[in-house]
Amino acid sequence: MLKNNGIKILIGILVVLVIIASILLVMKVVNSKQQKEENTTGGIISLGVDEGRKEEKKETIKTYTGVQRPIAIMIDNHKGALPQAGLNDAYMVYEIIVEGGETRLMALFKEKNLNKIGPIRSSRHYFLDYALENDAIYVHYGWSPQAEADISTLKVNNINGITESEASFWRVKDKKAPHNVATKTEYILNIANKKGYRTTSNVASVLNYKQDEIELKEENGALLATNVTIPYTDQNKVSYKYNEQTKTYERYSKNAQQIDWDTKQKITTKNIIITFAKNYQLADPENKDRQGLNNIGKLNGYYITNGKAIKITCEKTSRNSKTIYKDLVGNIIDVNDGNTFVQICPIDANVTLQ
Repeated sequence: MLKNNGIKILIGILVVLVIIASILLVMKVVNSKQQKEENTTGGIISLGVDEGRKEEKKETIKTYTGVQRPIAIMIDNHKGALPQAGLNDAYMVYEIIVEGGETRLMALFKEKNLNKIGPIRSSRHYFLDYALENDAIYVHYGWSPQAEADISTLKVNNINGITESEASFWRVKDKKAPHNVATKTEYILNIANKKGYRTTSNVASVLNYKQDEIELKEENGALLATNVTIPYTDQNKVSYKYNEQTKTYERYSKNAQQIDWDTKQKITTKNIIITFAKNYQLADPENKDRQGLNNIGKLNGYYITNGKAIKITCEKTSRNSKTIYKDLVGNIIDVNDGNTFVQICPIDANVTLQ
């Protein structure tokens, strides 16, 4: 009798264990199904600490693309092109003489989303030197024969607006051709991507910018420079007037203060660099008075900021090498944080500082 009771108790225990095991198995299956459904429907996925860290690291590497590569755009500076759009958003603007005593600008943009830049004009070959030293994508609307040849020879990543759609490079109605072509940065970057151009850059800046305000000292040889006049020709003069309140220079061209095409804001700059370089007339079969520029070597100039100027040298060893700007002691100059106009003017230009 006792033996039979023991067997019954043992059987009962086994039954209970089987039931418990069955319940645990069912619960595991249900939980597994729920987790799977959450994963496939966008629910919260529980990650271990190590898994989470690995995922964050992967995402950081994936999204890192460096700094946006500069875009260098040729800007028309003819009287019929004024006012221009986008100059206040450029971190550097180069101005160099072209045929007929006119000048043309090349504005450099980085990390900007602008809906209008222009008017855009054709390329001249010596502007390529400064696009290359800034590692920029070069944008123009047409080209001179020498610029066309040099773009090919130097393998310049360029965008010629004439060959692009009218949606990307459009003509406005409030200016007359050829001074009325505009574009926007979004279109430029889209075209660059389609052409397979690199759109990021880790190349260091040409200028040695400093966040702390730089004040040039008269006791160290600095000259007064609250009014600066740069005559490219007798008919084409550029001048700057220093505004002590904003600590920037207001720009004047062709006897008028320059303003933005759309915003109507005054065109201003924090820094001015002047470089004296010999220009000369090319042997041009089209007889258009196109110019050449002797800009390789050690040239003289000025660095101007905050109402003062110092004499400098501007050293460029090749067309794609960076220009090195030094003071007369031989030190690379520090430049105030802000935009810069680089005025590459005729070697005999009678520049005045007051």
